[in-house]
Amino acid sequence: MEKSFQENNLSGLGMGTWGIGEDASKKKDELAALRYGLDNGIKVIDTAEMYGEGKSEKLIGEAIKGYDRSQIFLISKFYPYHASPELERQSLEKSLKRLGTDYLDLYLLHWRGDKRLSETVRGLKELQKEGLIRHWGVSNFDVADLEELFSVPGGKDCFANEDLYNLSERGVEYDVLPWQEKHSVSFIGYSPFNSGKGDSIRITNNLKIVARAHNVTPHQIMLAWTLRHGNVLSIPKAGTVKHMKENIAAQDIKLTSDEIKLIDNDFPQPTEKTPLAMI
Repeated sequence: MEKSFQENNLSGLGMGTWGIGEDASKKKDELAALRYGLDNGIKVIDTAEMYGEGKSEKLIGEAIKGYDRSQIFLISKFYPYHASPELERQSLEKSLKRLGTDYLDLYLLHWRGDKRLSETVRGLKELQKEGLIRHWGVSNFDVADLEELFSVPGGKDCFANEDLYNLSERGVEYDVLPWQEKHSVSFIGYSPFNSGKGDSIRITNNLKIVARAHNVTPHQIMLAWTLRHGNVLSIPKAGTVKHMKENIAAQDIKLTSDEIKLIDNDFPQPTEKTPLAMI
């Protein structure tokens, strides 16, 4: 069983799709952005049944038509209230239909609910056994949640956990990232620009200085920062080809230790446990 994105030959950059597919007037641009990403080496697409109540999945299904499915790593998520074997199956079947595919590469519990983790895992293992999903995982889990997950039958087969991670939300660096590295659970960081909260990360002078040194935008520096260690899959959304190009270019930015120190001055590393940030 593959246990890391590296073993799947996937880069540290994927395509997030929260909010995509919900506005018909943007459809043409959004399709073009997704296809540009696929044409330029981005293999991972992350979505969820929650996004536009299936509209995001439908748009992705349209975008990937004609592409070699084996070259795309498709991630979707199910609601916590669908986290029992029967409802997981129903959710998955609907997601697969909208995406126009017969399997998912990774299926995630979107956040903790009141269903027993043992039941959730049992259902996911069944779907995996049938080949409907290649891997399963979780999202918005803190260390205590992950430890509980690992204590239930089959829980240690969790492939990935997806949490909020960006310059202004670094709490996972204190404990979640080290824990996942130790237990070989891949880490997916969502909202690298914090835009899901309806606000964005403040553009400080130091961010501007670093951006000027690389002749890029501060947002590209923010994204490059999340990719700096090679142990995070970052999934920014891009609704236009221009934005997708900028995201792709950010992969080539190599931040120096001095530049990272400058950024740390404005956005300090966590020195203690903080509650898990979520959007």
